[in-house]
Amino acid sequence: MKFTPRSEETRRFIIETTAGIFNTKGYAGTSMSDLTEATKLTKGSIYGNFENKEEVALAVFDHNIACRDKIIAEQLSKATTNKEKLLLQATIFGSAQNHKFPKGGCPILNAGTEADDTFEPLRKKVNKAIIDWKKDLEAIINQGIAAREFRKDTQAEKTALAIMALIEGGILLGKSTQKANYLDTVLESVKDLINNISTA
Repeated sequence: MKFTPRSEETRRFIIETTAGIFNTKGYAGTSMSDLTEATKLTKGSIYGNFENKEEVALAVFDHNIACRDKIIAEQLSKATTNKEKLLLQATIFGSAQNHKFPKGGCPILNAGTEADDTFEPLRKKVNKAIIDWKKDLEAIINQGIAAREFRKDTQAEKTALAIMALIEGGILLGKSTQKANYLDTVLESVKDLINNISTA
């Protein structure tokens, strides 16, 4: 029998209220008592809207990714060229902009490092988020090649993956060492990479 939430409004409230907790404490580290304390709801109320804690975790990841994607889309809408759109990736993820993302930072990094061996449904969602991001970057790069903003020999997939790896690696270094300048230094390498494929 298919599970039906008691209330979509309450379900949404639970997701939004616990999003920062999951993204900060981790999906395994977040307990049911964390959820009841944050929402001021009983376990029965939570289980009335989610089958289990894992389902809450998956819904929260979707929510955090949607928030992340909205922030990126809003910033990219201000760019007038494909080069500007790529360069904005370095700015968006910089330490000065970090407060705009869901509490706890990048949900891809947080969930990905935890779920790769322990939580297959979450790993699949992280995988989709990574592939979607890669496709978005490839589209910008290919459009830039067509517009002659980037060199015609630019390899879109290779460049997109390099940008992503630098950004996520920079976030990891900055968070793990608590040195924001490490992140910003790595993001300068993202700008260098983009400038190196540019025609002007």
